[in-house]
Amino acid sequence: MARSVTTLRADILDSAVRLFAAHGFRGTSLQEIATDAGCSKASLLYHFTNKDAILTELLAPVGSQVAELEARLAGLDGETAARAAVAALVDLSLRFRLQVKILLQDVDALINRPELPDVDGFIERLTDALSGRSAAPQARVWAWMAMLGIILTSAGELTIPEETLRAELTRGALRTLGLQAD
Repeated sequence: MARSVTTLRADILDSAVRLFAAHGFRGTSLQEIATDAGCSKASLLYHFTNKDAILTELLAPVGSQVAELEARLAGLDGETAARAAVAALVDLSLRFRLQVKILLQDVDALINRPELPDVDGFIERLTDALSGRSAAPQARVWAWMAMLGIILTSAGELTIPEETLRAELTRGALRTLGLQAD
């Protein structure tokens, strides 16, 4: 029985995100994606004009979630901002673990993609929220440590249940920021 157009498109995206995460965006060919998805390269190209189009579709939800995260954090200050930023970043990093891993592997080629927000600006605004809007050097350094710890850990190959990972990422980030874990 032939797959529906929607199912095949989803299978291609599932294969691509796994292969990009395992071998990098640059290290994965369209033929490898097609083979993994169980279709011909011609079928893949019917759905996506090139590898870039696949990546665009995989990263678009990340960009929209980042924009929502920024909107939620914009009006918060102090410890409230830091706690909300930790919770939101943990959630985002775990929801898009494979996309985070893809971005980390090929960061130089992927960091300024149009479907992602201004990454440098986002990092600055996130650091500001994580630091509780403090300009103190200690608070800024701790904010960077918490941010990178969450991102790098979520992209890792840990075989820990997600519920446990979420709890420990949150607890560790709050400790890093000098805040009491709930």
